Amino acid sequence: MSEPLSKPRQVPCPTCGGPSLFSSQNAYRPFCSERCKGIDLGAWANESFRLPEDTPPDQENFGDPKLQ
Repeated sequence: MSEPLSKPRQVPCPTCGGPSLFSSQNAYRPFCSERCKGIDLGAWANESFRLPEDTPPDQENFGDPKLQ
């Protein structure tokens, strides 16, 4: 008798935190649903996921060689 394949892993959905099947059977992986995948895509499109911008101090003339 053959042993069953390992059970597909469940991971938390990055959008809602609910259980999501991390398997090729889940077309929306790592998300739990099409809705959560769409919410994440919308956040990227609105630039909600951004790195903090380091602003130079006001005293320095940053980047313009004419002002240095």
